[in-house]
Amino acid sequence: MGSGDIIPCRRVLLVGFMGSGKTTTGRLLASRLGWAFADLDEVIEERTGKTIPELFRVQGEAAFRAVEEELGAELLKEERIVLASGGGWPCRAGRIESAGPETLSVWLKVEADTAIRRVRHEGGGRPLLEVPDPEEAARNLMTKRAGYYGQADLHLETETRTPPELAEHILRVLRTKGISTNG
Repeated sequence: MGSGDIIPCRRVLLVGFMGSGKTTTGRLLASRLGWAFADLDEVIEERTGKTIPELFRVQGEAAFRAVEEELGAELLKEERIVLASGGGWPCRAGRIESAGPETLSVWLKVEADTAIRRVRHEGGGRPLLEVPDPEEAARNLMTKRAGYYGQADLHLETETRTPPELAEHILRVLRTKGISTNG
């Protein structure tokens, strides 16, 4: 492929820890692109008829991860879509790479204390943080997941940027790299 070739970008995949802003940023980005938006956790809840905490409690994490894997693979076949993955979805070998070259993957980075504050503000249970010290649990999970998240094409700090600023930055990257979003 020559340096002037345009890679059609058929989807954008947002990865990162819970509370990093994947859903909010993803909705804004999809709207600006005129594309569909999907939040993997929301799709799982719609398809199973259960909330994520219910799935964890009733069926266990392994069953949840199996559903997450299946639906994630299905959504990554879609075109003209912005997909916000669940925080744990990228944490299997080959997941981000499976999105393919026509996908721009973006890691929205967040600090543990910020993630906890945002998640508490959102409400709704987060099963992996229902422990005595959620901030320590978040830091440990983030450390374990960093190598997976780090495989994303683009890394963006969310501490000092708002979701509209993040969406605009991703749009600028798409334009600067000459990536066609018309595909």
